[in-house]
Amino acid sequence: MTDPVRVVIVGGGTAGWMAASALARFLPGVADVRLIESEDIGIVGVGEATLPHLRAFLQRLGIPEAEMMRATNATYKLGIDFRDFGRIGDRYIHPFGAYGVDLAGVGFHHYWLRACAEGSARRIEDYSLPIVAARANRFALPPADGDFLSTSYGWAYQFDATKLAPMLRGYSEARGVTRTEGRVTGVARDGESGNVTELVLESGERVAGDLFIDCSGFRALLIGGAMDAAWEDWSHWLPCDRAAALPATSPEGPIEPYTRATAMGAGWRWHIPLQHRVGNGYVFSSNFLSEDAACDEILGAVEGTPLADPRILRFRAGRRRESWVGNVVSIGLASGFLEPLESTSIHLAQMAVMRLIELFPERQIDPADRAAFNATVDYEYDRVRDFLILHYHATTRDDSEFWNHVRTMALPDSLAGKLELWREAGRIETYGEGLFLEPSWVAVYLGQGMMPQRYDPRADNPAPAALKRALDDIADTIRSRVAAMPDHEAALRAQGAWGAA
Repeated sequence: MTDPVRVVIVGGGTAGWMAASALARFLPGVADVRLIESEDIGIVGVGEATLPHLRAFLQRLGIPEAEMMRATNATYKLGIDFRDFGRIGDRYIHPFGAYGVDLAGVGFHHYWLRACAEGSARRIEDYSLPIVAARANRFALPPADGDFLSTSYGWAYQFDATKLAPMLRGYSEARGVTRTEGRVTGVARDGESGNVTELVLESGERVAGDLFIDCSGFRALLIGGAMDAAWEDWSHWLPCDRAAALPATSPEGPIEPYTRATAMGAGWRWHIPLQHRVGNGYVFSSNFLSEDAACDEILGAVEGTPLADPRILRFRAGRRRESWVGNVVSIGLASGFLEPLESTSIHLAQMAVMRLIELFPERQIDPADRAAFNATVDYEYDRVRDFLILHYHATTRDDSEFWNHVRTMALPDSLAGKLELWREAGRIETYGEGLFLEPSWVAVYLGQGMMPQRYDPRADNPAPAALKRALDDIADTIRSRVAAMPDHEAALRAQGAWGAA
């Protein structure tokens, strides 16, 4: 039996402890994990909203959902409510679920487009169970034996990001992960291979390892420092480079089972309802708005009482050209950053962690495995990048310099091709992996006013009256099932997920 691989993780926070917990759970005896972090270095803490994929990660770790939700004061999330993006006054939800029912291999939205042309369609949102439930502030877990409509949605979480990492730390340490308090002040490398051999701590201690995971956030101590991995800048497509963030008390009324994203003059602001408070922030471009003005605007928009002054976070959109260089793997913000418009930060870290588990080097690092990891990370980041750009580009807003810029900017070829497919025939580019499948693109295209020129001719098969009856039946069934759901807070309590004081 070979000795375990010495894995050294630099940085805690959500990314670091996700990596530690996954290695401890899935590679016991194979990986000897040590995590170095400093309590003096805080976490970014804006990733309070997630995607449904986190549920699968926690399930694989064996962490009960209710336990995590109580520990982090989490709420359920059925989607994201976008306001004022296509034009001021518009509002739509990007749901974690399907629209209607696909028939004969034809997407539901094609039947809806035909019904619109015939004047018999309701709003597209009326055919989505998670949207109707979100609008009604209701939630229920899908029944295990339900039909397609009853099980056509997923859910994510909105939680206190400062509490998730400590929970995962406890999980990891109970499974053998060693935590070291301290700052990394030096990096020793092999003169021949260039691989990292040791980290030097402020205390003088030297920590040797075989594989190093950089979860040091924007500082990117190893991947950007010692390994000097190139950065691919995407700020020409995603110009927001600042966020003014602050917590506030919860406003009167029900707890919304969705995240809000409201377009502003130089970006957008988030509203994330937790059990005990609300997270708020204004993501903006410093080329179009000063930090002081952004703080004033978010303070003026907050519902409830601010619990702290706005904190300015600075970042730039993009990713490393290579996230794994030599024996250093970067995960989380050290690997790349895309603003939290679609709550993707934690998912991108999770994706990288699980891909590393699949390709974990037991002794020598295979260059093919390293290349496969980098290809997966690039693929995921590039897909998310295009989806985020769509939110800005698909607009008619001309009320500020910022919106004029993003509306008229040149697009990456990969997104331009997707837009052409949609505009001409309502088609969505299909792919087997990655985030944001057909319903997600449909939500943004239609929600921001991009109607295609035509629909799939196969949707002409039902007679007009039959099509209307089918669509009405779907919408009426959804409405009745949502009416039977409990309200959001009652659902949290019923599931044992309520942890607020």
